[in-house]
Amino acid sequence: MKDYRAYSFWLETCGDDLTPRPPLDGSIEVDVAIMGAGFTGLWTAYKLLRRDPSLSVAVIEKEIAGFGASGRNGGWCFSGFPVSPRELTRRYDAESARAVSLAMFDSVDDVGRVCTEEDIDAHYARGGEREIARAYYDLPQLREMWAEFDAIGLGDQMQVLDAEQTAARIRVNGAVGSFFNPHGAAVQPARLARGLAHAVERHGGRIYEQTAVTGYQPGPNPKLLTGRGEVRARRAVVLAGEAYLASLPGMGRAIIPLTSHIVVTEPLSPDIWEQIGWEDRAVMGGFGTHGGYLQRTADGRIAFGPYRGVYPYGSRITDALDRQEAIFEHARRSARLWFPALAGVRFTHAWGGVFGMPRDRMPTMSFDPRSGIAMAFGYTGEGVATANLSGRVLADAIAEVDSDLLHLPMTRHQPRPWEPEPARWTGVTFVRRERDKQLRLVERTGRYPERKSLAQRFYNW
Repeated sequence: MKDYRAYSFWLETCGDDLTPRPPLDGSIEVDVAIMGAGFTGLWTAYKLLRRDPSLSVAVIEKEIAGFGASGRNGGWCFSGFPVSPRELTRRYDAESARAVSLAMFDSVDDVGRVCTEEDIDAHYARGGEREIARAYYDLPQLREMWAEFDAIGLGDQMQVLDAEQTAARIRVNGAVGSFFNPHGAAVQPARLARGLAHAVERHGGRIYEQTAVTGYQPGPNPKLLTGRGEVRARRAVVLAGEAYLASLPGMGRAIIPLTSHIVVTEPLSPDIWEQIGWEDRAVMGGFGTHGGYLQRTADGRIAFGPYRGVYPYGSRITDALDRQEAIFEHARRSARLWFPALAGVRFTHAWGGVFGMPRDRMPTMSFDPRSGIAMAFGYTGEGVATANLSGRVLADAIAEVDSDLLHLPMTRHQPRPWEPEPARWTGVTFVRRERDKQLRLVERTGRYPERKSLAQRFYNW
């Protein structure tokens, strides 16, 4: 049996028994069958059961609840959406962009509310989200972030801070300014996922682990197919596997897996925290070759995830992808550049995992009553709060409730297919290398190119 504690610091310290639940034992029939016990599947099950406790809901999971991205991410429960307000306005309209942002604000609040109601100790700390500029040429990006929200009437919710104002909140080496979004929280993601799984069971849902979904069939009575039996659904089948959907027949070009990696320090001394600040536990990100996503954990560590990763040829996900020692070392070096006080600090954990990315970066949250198939995926690394929104959207759609959520653009989005291999691997690898090359050029010249490159335009970067 796998040692699931070894897959991330979060799983190791989640405080839950990770012994797998019993697998499916023969075919069953339920109202709603869900593939995947990550955030999307668990939120969908939870919201359905809270809306209608009489429903029978089964969640089918290949490993254990929270095994994938839900138990390994950076713990950023914030309102960032994979497609920016400006791009949403361009593709749809300003009203749609505003509605998406407001729905994401609600998701951050809803996660905290459910943690309280269900007594889930996910270390939820609503300190907001902060983007740090460590070079003067990045300051325009901060102003552009604010301008995007201001264009949809939400500029009064955000702040652009200068170097002094930033240092009053957190002292990052070389920081010249920051952008602050109050709609964000730090969480211990594995605690959230495991707590949600228990909440689903308390409200009558069933979770079958160690059961791989091998396919699905649409129709008046849709079903999930497994090697242990069929799961027939009277109302809906939900595909909620995120990056792992790439291995499901018929979904191989709808989404691709990309890796993400994190390192974590030992608990820091009070003296080091006094030098750094960061009392509000706001989640934090930054730009450049040493940019990344950061969290101050509840037990006083710093988690640093560099913006580097790998796309596996053919979308093949293996445990070997998690171990990228060069990326781990880059992350440790970057963390010490941000915080020189970490010079003598030990890093205790390093891990990786995969997130899902659609071709146009736009998430899908849809339900087709004719086929009985619902699906939600494509968060491009911003899934903690976005998956909560997916669960609320799908619950309303399956329950046939005409809510405002069902008018969001994700509900009518048709994923643009990725290119077949080997063009897919060649293109993705080229774009990621070009991105790194451009960042190094910017750091040498002190300015960003005036025009987007071919790679940027072609892959919506």
